[in-house]
Amino acid sequence: MVASDFQKSKAFYTQALSAIGYSLLAEWPASVTGHTDVAGFGEPPKPDFWISRGAPNNPPVHVAFRVHSRSLVHAFYQAAIAAGGRDNGAPGLRAHYHPNYYGAFVLDPDGHNIEAVCHEPDSQ
Repeated sequence: MVASDFQKSKAFYTQALSAIGYSLLAEWPASVTGHTDVAGFGEPPKPDFWISRGAPNNPPVHVAFRVHSRSLVHAFYQAAIAAGGRDNGAPGLRAHYHPNYYGAFVLDPDGHNIEAVCHEPDSQ
């Protein structure tokens, strides 16, 4: 995903994704990549979500992170809002997708729709 303000987006994703066990695992400046700054997030040992500096995707994209519990959906939503994200759908069931689709949606600094989703039944 391309970010217009790389530092702001890196800070947003560092905070928002920490709630689901992701961390900043790799980062290279343009002097190394030969093109632009990049940062990779994921669960150790390997990143699977990358951002780079540049003109943001237009139209904005939708990225969903699958998590294993509804409590992680809530944790992501709270962390993403605290990191400066904008609400695009509070945690809750989205039964029109399927009976156990539990997700939350937040807009990142460039307006991309970032989601955490759990497909498991409620364990409570």
